[in-house]
Amino acid sequence: MHSDTDELQRSETFTWADPGPVLARAASMSGLEVMQALVDGELPPPPIAALMKFTAIRAEVGTVVFECTPSQAHYNPIGTVHGGLACTLLDTIVGCAAQTTLPAGTGYTSIDINVSYLRNILDTSGPLTATGRVTKTGSRVIFAEGSIVDNQGRLVATATSSLLVIAPR
Repeated sequence: MHSDTDELQRSETFTWADPGPVLARAASMSGLEVMQALVDGELPPPPIAALMKFTAIRAEVGTVVFECTPSQAHYNPIGTVHGGLACTLLDTIVGCAAQTTLPAGTGYTSIDINVSYLRNILDTSGPLTATGRVTKTGSRVIFAEGSIVDNQGRLVATATSSLLVIAPR
């Protein structure tokens, strides 16, 4: 049976590295070393980065920059990129910014994130540039902010977040 929508179907594939060996290698590296290794291609990106089309561009203590290339695969039913893409990108960059301040073996997890959506994102809006910055470090909680701009330099979304520092075991 053939439907009219069969002709409209598109597909996309992606590949990713097994995260187990990557995590084992990264365990002895500081958070900044991990992020710089991702930027330099010495460590493969995590699976979520391949799925969502995120690329780490720059990392320094307290700051990271990622790019994201949105596509129609990210569209919602109203014909724009789903806000979940921006939220996930923002959660990623604030977390990675926090990670750059942590010593080897120390982890983190998001406590909260507050996202403001300022402009629609389309498949033609990219590449998006996302910058995450630590606003206050801490031994128990780190505070960070993030922003995303489109390919015309327009601010499309911002976030603030607090992240729990997880001591080594």
